[in-house]
Amino acid sequence: MMKNFKLKLVVLSTLSCLASGQALADWENLPATGVSVSGGTSPYILCNPTGNFGSGSGPDKPVQPTSTTDKCAVLPATNSTVPDPNFTFFSGVPVVNRTTPIVMNNSYTNNTNITVGQLREYVWRRSTGGGNYQCIYGMQVTMSNTDYNLNADESQYFEINDMARKGWSGKTIDIAYSTVPANASPTYRAGRTFTAVQHRPETGYVAQPLTGLGSSPAINGVNVYPTPSGEPTAAQQQADVNADWVDFTTDVNYKDDDGSTNPASGMQYVRTSCSSGSFTTSADAIRLRQTFQENSGDGVTPNPFIEVQVEGVIPN
Repeated sequence: MMKNFKLKLVVLSTLSCLASGQALADWENLPATGVSVSGGTSPYILCNPTGNFGSGSGPDKPVQPTSTTDKCAVLPATNSTVPDPNFTFFSGVPVVNRTTPIVMNNSYTNNTNITVGQLREYVWRRSTGGGNYQCIYGMQVTMSNTDYNLNADESQYFEINDMARKGWSGKTIDIAYSTVPANASPTYRAGRTFTAVQHRPETGYVAQPLTGLGSSPAINGVNVYPTPSGEPTAAQQQADVNADWVDFTTDVNYKDDDGSTNPASGMQYVRTSCSSGSFTTSADAIRLRQTFQENSGDGVTPNPFIEVQVEGVIPN
């Protein structure tokens, strides 16, 4: 009995130190109705717009967050460490810990399954009293050395510019991100929207797209090269609010066409109320989008717009 009691104390002490060792999180509220910006309303807030949303290199490359004074940034020790010091003791242990392959099947793969990476998910849950609970949902992608386009010369690597997940309708949510491992791509912006908006290092691309599109495509932008008009139209830089979805803009690729290497995203976090019940998954809960930020490996052919659906946890 005494041995078991001491073991329990060791476990509780370890979990307590694990939680207390976390830097205070810089969580940002993501309004269901969007935010006011110059010219109107945007579903997106800015997190880390350095490095021209991942297009920069050398001295102009994205800057990794170094403290929680960097907007949206949290600094957990590992990607399995809960990024909120209020999740103490056993609530610091994930109640969901799963890995899912990222499988592409489309005309580029000759309609066969090609695994291009993996998705890691964590869910942490704590009681807030009175039968109420709060959960943090985390997701991270890691891309592999895989040529997805069987119909093109040289190797074509799937680039993830946006990570979207559903299930937030009716919920008040806060978001954050971490860059674990150290070379993970930062999160440039996050939006309460279904639509990923293309960002390129050229005139006309905006940091916070306005609403007013009147539709909800998975990806909105210009999918030709060179751009006929030299820049996108205003409508090609819009995304409407959708309270059921959160979209994180990042730049992840095993071998990027701009020469950088960021095979892993940071952990993308959503914090919100939840129940004590079990969690279910859906085959289309998470959408990973390539939005043609650069040209393909030959320097001329555009990277196509591609969305890959991945099974993921549905918030309860």
